[in-house]
Amino acid sequence: MNWEKLKKNHYYTEPVEHIHTAQVFDTQEYDKLYENQKDLNHKVWNKFKNQYKVDFKFNEQLTDLDLDPDVIVIWAFRDRSHRWTAPQINVGGKKIAYTGNAFIVTKCKDIRIEAVKRKHLWTPFVQITMSNDQYNSIVNRFNGK
Repeated sequence: MNWEKLKKNHYYTEPVEHIHTAQVFDTQEYDKLYENQKDLNHKVWNKFKNQYKVDFKFNEQLTDLDLDPDVIVIWAFRDRSHRWTAPQINVGGKKIAYTGNAFIVTKCKDIRIEAVKRKHLWTPFVQITMSNDQYNSIVNRFNGK
């Protein structure tokens, strides 16, 4: 996975420990996946699966976020046609805008979606599986351990 692209300046401890970056995947790679998000068997998605060897689930709504895993990883696929204000992802009290290619990693279970007032807003995202060991390894790298 692209975990090495996560940098110390993406790491926050307030109000809760989390990692957030506007772009962990190159725009060209993200764009190809974005354009084929309705066909997860497309060659670009198969290449992604083979290259990064990570389990993930594509969801069509942020409200489908699974809070059961120890580590929550959200990779946003905001619909480009949505020109109105993006919903906010509230992670333990910190509001993070739902923007295309945004990446959020946290162990915090206090995650709420603060939606805009549109009824039919489509908010696709990929939820990636990350182990506690992998998360701790990333955080330790940031902390010089």
